[in-house]
Amino acid sequence: MASLTIIPLLFLCTTLLILVFLPCYRADPDPLQDFCIADPKSGITVNGFACKAARAAQYSDFFSSAISKGGSTDNPNGSNATVMDATVFPGLNTLGVSMNRVDFEGCINPPHVHPRVSEVGYAVEGILYVDILSTENKLYSKILRAGESFVMPRGLLHFQYNMGPGKATQFVSFNSQKPGIVFAPQSLFGSKPEIPTEILAKAFRVDADIIEHIESKQWFK
Repeated sequence: MASLTIIPLLFLCTTLLILVFLPCYRADPDPLQDFCIADPKSGITVNGFACKAARAAQYSDFFSSAISKGGSTDNPNGSNATVMDATVFPGLNTLGVSMNRVDFEGCINPPHVHPRVSEVGYAVEGILYVDILSTENKLYSKILRAGESFVMPRGLLHFQYNMGPGKATQFVSFNSQKPGIVFAPQSLFGSKPEIPTEILAKAFRVDADIIEHIESKQWFK
């Protein structure tokens, strides 16, 4: 009888050990060395970037001012994403993390998805209307002010809209060194080669001339 009572205890202990020591899921594989400073000049093609020799690493490889300032918002969306991934911050290579700064002078960061990552955002200025669309077409939305955060689950469509009278700024972090982004409007109406107008008209259940009018906008070229 004593051995029977030990079994549930062993099961509980094993479960707790798995929960404590099992690594958190990440989009990128775990690194196998202290660091792997990206060498963008390398001709080697890998899933990420080739490493330069560890002995060649410098302090500057571990620091960056890439998102200390925002870029131009002079575009139809009135927003700009300043990227800090492994392409501009070589020290991020193989570490499975990156960040963006998004500035809003106008209205919107258009509906988009990050195919390889989940995202955590932090509003630092302004008033943002943040939306997430689930695979069941349910919309989750919230008005965020400075100091508030949001999370975007991996691969879900989302967008941010500036509701304030002035500018807004947010910082977002990703669990990948190269998160990727697919903007829904640009992908549908600005792909190369183009998606046939007939297909888009049927998909949106509108006349072809409406699709042609949207496609004619230079923003999608």
